[in-house]
Amino acid sequence: MAKTAVVILNWNGKEFLKKFLPSVILHSKSFADIIVADNASSDGSVAFLTDNFPEITIIRNAENGGFAKGYNDALAHVDADYYILLNSDIEVSENWIQPVIELMENDSQIAACQPTIRSYHHPEKFEYAGAAGGFIDKYGYPFCRGRIFQHLEDDNEQYNNPVEIFWATGACMFVRADVFKKFGGFDNDFFAHMEEIDFCWRIKHAGYKVMACPASKVFHVGGGTLPKQSSFKTYLNMRNNIVLLYKNLPAERLVQVFILRLILDGVAAFKFLVDGGFADFWAVVRAHMSFYRRFHIHRKKRSAIKHRRVSCIYHGNIVVAHFLAGKKKFSEIPSRKFSS
Repeated sequence: MAKTAVVILNWNGKEFLKKFLPSVILHSKSFADIIVADNASSDGSVAFLTDNFPEITIIRNAENGGFAKGYNDALAHVDADYYILLNSDIEVSENWIQPVIELMENDSQIAACQPTIRSYHHPEKFEYAGAAGGFIDKYGYPFCRGRIFQHLEDDNEQYNNPVEIFWATGACMFVRADVFKKFGGFDNDFFAHMEEIDFCWRIKHAGYKVMACPASKVFHVGGGTLPKQSSFKTYLNMRNNIVLLYKNLPAERLVQVFILRLILDGVAAFKFLVDGGFADFWAVVRAHMSFYRRFHIHRKKRSAIKHRRVSCIYHGNIVVAHFLAGKKKFSEIPSRKFSS
């Protein structure tokens, strides 16, 4: 098997490490090096690892640069053919590594891949962060096989076929090390949220494929670093989604998409305000202010990308399909509306 490294990024996640690291070691030690990259934790994580898991490697980042910079800093010190980026709040299962690596070894164009992500607390269901593979609509709204917005499907093996997808979840992403380095890894400015979608879009521009491999399954707690109701999370998601679109959309789509997104984001902000969520309302405003304030930086990043037509984009509006047309399952979305 190719040289593989499981790299767990940790920030104040000692309790998750205590709970889930033993299963990672049990089911991974024969196939991969196991590394914990600590993002300047203050909860005693490093001391805990040193005392209880001397067999693993610890990389200590100088600061908490979030998910994006944290992984970029850590992976610069990891020698492997494949990186497995694994959240600390994931329980892995037996045989979770081999099927994914075999799939990638059989096709050199597969640069990134994910297993099926199920919920740790409700193991019969897919989990929000990735489910059975990530997709995106033409206006930049992400969704998954098995998860559209907050609706999670039960996993009845309806998505048990390996398929090409648009993005692989950062919660458990297998990625070729040479491709990760070639494309500069994640965008540090994202800090956290959607950096994996940006990375996958950039490598797809270059002709690489991203896959889902359901022969591998893991179980994710979710929300371990930022709770779902965090206004900071709202800010990151809104800001990063705008940046993601600006960097990666082809020129002929930019104006149309941005006009509609301004309207839709305005509606979302107004709804937050009506519902009493002033912090979330302000998060949307701040997200747009940040984008325009740093526009010159985003423009340089966009100019470095050779844009091309890519696969697995839903050429419809998932907001309309879900909230107005009542589509709750990925299988209800017509396959003919996806780019190939």
